[in-house]
Amino acid sequence: MELWVLVTLAAAAVQTLRFTLQKRLKGLGLSTGGATFSRFLFAAPLALAGLALLLALDPQPVPLPGPRFWIFAMLGGLGQIVATFCTVALFSERSFAVGIAFTKTETVQVAAFSALVLGEGVSAAGLLAILVGVAGVILISRPPEGWRQGGILNRATMLGVLAGALFGLSAIGYRGATLEVAHQDALFRATAALAMATSFQALAMALWLGWREPGEVGRVLASWRATALVGVTGVLGSLGWFVAFALQNAAYVRSLGQVELLYSILVSALFFRERPRPLEVAGMALLALSILGIVLVA
Repeated sequence: MELWVLVTLAAAAVQTLRFTLQKRLKGLGLSTGGATFSRFLFAAPLALAGLALLLALDPQPVPLPGPRFWIFAMLGGLGQIVATFCTVALFSERSFAVGIAFTKTETVQVAAFSALVLGEGVSAAGLLAILVGVAGVILISRPPEGWRQGGILNRATMLGVLAGALFGLSAIGYRGATLEVAHQDALFRATAALAMATSFQALAMALWLGWREPGEVGRVLASWRATALVGVTGVLGSLGWFVAFALQNAAYVRSLGQVELLYSILVSALFFRERPRPLEVAGMALLALSILGIVLVA
């Protein structure tokens, strides 16, 4: 099995754990913005420390990246901030597993963004596998009361689709940033992009909360025992995604990352006592088939 596949599977597992911890932060009195900020606050210094360690161990000088690196890194960072905000807000609308499923509408959008922005297309077989996964998401996204009540454009659907689009844009930004680092080692390129993007995110979120939600930064810091764990899992999961992006087309990485949905089902059942409906199970089966297809054709 290729390295990018193993790294992506691990990153999805860690990200599921991070979302589980973030959902619990809402019970600590933190706002959606505070819960989102916690993901970046403690992750930034860890990512910078990792980059400093790699620089110390690398005997060869590494040239500073150009403007395209910073544009891609900030684009990815901003997209992830808003997408995470939407995802945390989504947890109040539907079950945990279904909420995560909504964000997986990103896969087709990533394929389109990848072709348009980076010039990296996917094969016909790869596109078919992605579309099978989208069909699974559509089945899962049907509200318990059906489409008639509130229509398909209900609040949960809109939040999920928006989060998916922004996560997709974020993936393209991060893939682009790793390609702009002039180093042959994928771990180094991933860590450099992660450190810069996460630092930008922490600063941007601190300024936003200071303006829109005075006192929330202090509440996040006061809850450091819970929020620090979110940061640790966040930086580990992100490092996995960045390494995968450094090794493979972002469309394939994010499509395989749909395995996170299957992980979230286990979390939903074991920790939140939420049971999937038959239609959701059918959608999950399609997603599993899609994931298998991606591994075979990528």
